[in-house]
Amino acid sequence: MSVEVAGVILAGGLSSRMGGGDKGLLSLGGKSVLEWVTAQFAPQVGPLALNANGDPARFSSFQHPILVDTVAGFPGPLAGILAGLEWAASETKTSTIVSVAADTPFFPENLVSELANAVDHDTIAVARSSGRLHPTFALWPIGLREPLRHFLVEEGNRRVLSFIERHRFIEVDFPLLPLRDDTLDPFFNINTPADLTEAQRILKELPA
Repeated sequence: MSVEVAGVILAGGLSSRMGGGDKGLLSLGGKSVLEWVTAQFAPQVGPLALNANGDPARFSSFQHPILVDTVAGFPGPLAGILAGLEWAASETKTSTIVSVAADTPFFPENLVSELANAVDHDTIAVARSSGRLHPTFALWPIGLREPLRHFLVEEGNRRVLSFIERHRFIEVDFPLLPLRDDTLDPFFNINTPADLTEAQRILKELPA
């Protein structure tokens, strides 16, 4: 566990492609997707929080702080990252956070260490696999909270990659994961009922 990096799980979206509700509370292999994500993430970070809006009681089993968006209108993942940066600045002694999505249960066990080792204190590190960036899986210096609030509120821009590209950043590659008879992009996420069915299949194919 790193005591220098705080973790924020992003679960503030509207899950429209899943028909509403919380993707993180979907059942996968006898546990919720959020339980899989938390089990993978908690050993990698120090303080850990969940960004989620609405009634926090539905996450009563999550034994960490629940962070609501501090920008109105559900502007997407950047609002959750902002909430995480503001929480880390006021409630922890960390200088960076790493964000992950609540609908991505197979992300790498070395995500945080690889991102943290790739940068100095004022650089964003973004995960990449198979040539594709995953902007919600990134390390963020807490000094970016004011520029991010301006970007969201004053400019009305919600694009995660657009914000990243305004600042120093580095891309960090992660390999595909071996399955029994195939490989898996570790950033496979559950957006639709078909994705959930695929995730159930993947669980059976993961090496013991």
